[in-house]
Amino acid sequence: MPNDIRVYSAGPLTILALIVIIGLLVIVVPLLFLGFVGKAFTSLVGLSWLTATALVILILLCSLVNIPVWKIRRETIRMPHNETPDAFTPNEEGGLWETTIAVNLGGAIIPLAMACYLLYRASAVMSGNTLYFQVLAATLIVAAMAYVTTRAMVGVGIRAPLFVPGLTALLCGILLSGGFGLSAGVIAFVSGTLGTLLGADIAHLPHVGDLEVPQVSIGGAGTFGAIFIGCILSALIAS
Repeated sequence: MPNDIRVYSAGPLTILALIVIIGLLVIVVPLLFLGFVGKAFTSLVGLSWLTATALVILILLCSLVNIPVWKIRRETIRMPHNETPDAFTPNEEGGLWETTIAVNLGGAIIPLAMACYLLYRASAVMSGNTLYFQVLAATLIVAAMAYVTTRAMVGVGIRAPLFVPGLTALLCGILLSGGFGLSAGVIAFVSGTLGTLLGADIAHLPHVGDLEVPQVSIGGAGTFGAIFIGCILSALIAS
């Protein structure tokens, strides 16, 4: 063996220590993240830190739940190679595509319920008409931005950019309210949630029949990350 090569061996205690450190990182980092987000939500939602953290965990867990609403059926004639036109009909296997439209519990229903609650709570302490106008303007801006940046991909589904809707809602909240605080957070939260759902998901529903995917979820995998990040950013500027 050459003299310039050195071999180090790790004993059982070193290996055990590495496993413990990795385990702590896997457990502690998510807990710190949830605690940080939960603390930010206390100022926005008006709940205790523990309740707000539990709400964040509930949203994450419920993101796995998709509630089917209706189905889109579309006949597609796919011509096999080296076949004559009369050899394939729409009734054969592969000629009929069916896409299920679902609503995600953690990415659509719960955030929408929170948005309605926040709008009601904020309108009780602020000028209702002005707040509604600001929320409407911000929602339209976020929806337009989400629509032009979202991609509907064949075989994949609807994919919204992770940060664009949330950052757009954040800027709208700060600019329309004139700074940070509760009103900025409410505008950002409501517009980020409604705008993303409208622009990224609902506006693209007429095209889902051409995507050749079994299911498209409103607020689901393709847009949940954008909505969740938008919620976090809005909570931060409200704190």
